[in-house]
Order: sequence, then structure tokens, then C-alpha cells
Amino acid sequence: MHADLRLCLYAMSERVATGIAGLDRMLDGGFLPRSTNLVWGAPGAGKTTLGLEFVYRGALGGSKGLWVSFEEFPHVLYRDAISLGWDLQALEAEGKLQLVFTSPKVFLQSLLPDGGLLHRYQANRVVLDSVSHFRRITQDRHQLRRLYSQITNGLRKANVTSLLIGESNRADFGRLDRGQISFLADSIITLSYVEVESSVQRAMVVLKMRGSNHAKEIRRFEIRRGGIAVLDRFENREGILSGMSRWVG
Repeated sequence: MHADLRLCLYAMSERVATGIAGLDRMLDGGFLPRSTNLVWGAPGAGKTTLGLEFVYRGALGGSKGLWVSFEEFPHVLYRDAISLGWDLQALEAEGKLQLVFTSPKVFLQSLLPDGGLLHRYQANRVVLDSVSHFRRITQDRHQLRRLYSQITNGLRKANVTSLLIGESNRADFGRLDRGQISFLADSIITLSYVEVESSVQRAMVVLKMRGSNHAKEIRRFEIRRGGIAVLDRFENREGILSGMSRWVG
């Protein structure tokens, strides 16, 4: 067997577990190594919590994490994490995790060889919050596509497993995907709110996972102290992704 093919098959057999048990089952064990993964959904749906848990669980297990934020200062993330029972500052002090506040332009410079953040911190897991901010640089579809390609290719060349957070709801996903980031990402997880019998619940689905099997069902999830709990499937309901579910008997 050709050496490159053996290496590819080996990489596909390995998994980078998110540390969220129910999500890892949906991902058939976790993300593929050195993959770029998109998590998108409405504000407040749980995207930041998922990203924090990804780097937090990794840091506890020996995978150095880098959180790059374009909108939240580290002290806000420390506070939010403490409410979940996670001490991010302690992990930073131990050199297992780094939270950085910067701009999209500065981050793009860091993708150059020896260019900055990725070279300096030598992380295994990287989260960008959020890729929606790259629309500040350009609204041109083709230029945005080039920026997204630069980001995804740069992260893969850095040998990191990355998670890109994107803000969107059903009405404006076309704007988020103007640069066709959904085609560039190796997997897409969407988080949303759904109304079920006059109550609002959270829903999670893996829309795609390149080069791997994954669960197709839509599952409920909750954010609790300790992290994200993935629960049962939405049974006998349709229209879940529209936000307004209907009972089907």
C-alpha cells in the first residue's frame, strides 16, 4: 500500500474527542485529526459553550488549547466558564490553555510561517470565535472565499484540530456562507432553538462530516453545570430545524 494512503487511513482511524460524550457518539468518536470544523447557530444557542468545552476537555487530557476571540475579552470567558465549573485561568497558569483577544486581520497574519499566534503557542486544538467577523474585512463573495480558504488551509498546515464558530440563524445563513465556508469545513454542527409544545428547547445536528460516518438524527441538548449534555432524539416531530416543530403521529 502506498505510504501516503496508509498515513491517510491511519489519520481517519484516529479521533479527536470533543469530551462531550453525546456529541462524540454523534461524530462516531470525535473529529478527525487536523480537521477544520464549523459550529453555527443563533446567538445564545450554545456555540461558545461547545467551543470552550472542546478546548477545556482537551487541556485536561493533555492537548494544548488556543482560544482566539474577536469579540469577547478573556475575563468574560473566565466568568462564563466558572459558572459551568471550569477554571480556565488555572489551566492557563499551567500552560495548557491560552485565551487571546485579537482582530481578524492580526489572526490572518498569524497564519503565515512563523507569523504569530499558532507558531507561538503550538496548540493542538484551536477555536475561532467567530468567523462571522471576517465579513468586516470584505463583503465580496470571492474575496471572502479566499479568506476562508486561507484560514482553513492555514489551520490544517499548522497540524491543529480546529473549531470555527459562526453566528447565524435560518434567515441570514446565506450571509454567513457568502464565502462558502460550509464547503471548506470538514464537518458542520448546527445548534438551534426549537419550540415544542410552548416551551423552547435546544437542538443539535451534525449536518456533514467529510470522510467519516456520523449520526443523522436531531438531538436535544442542555447546558448544565459541568458542560453540555446531549439527550434523546426528537421523536415523532417534524420541522425541527425551522424552529417550529409539529407532532406527526
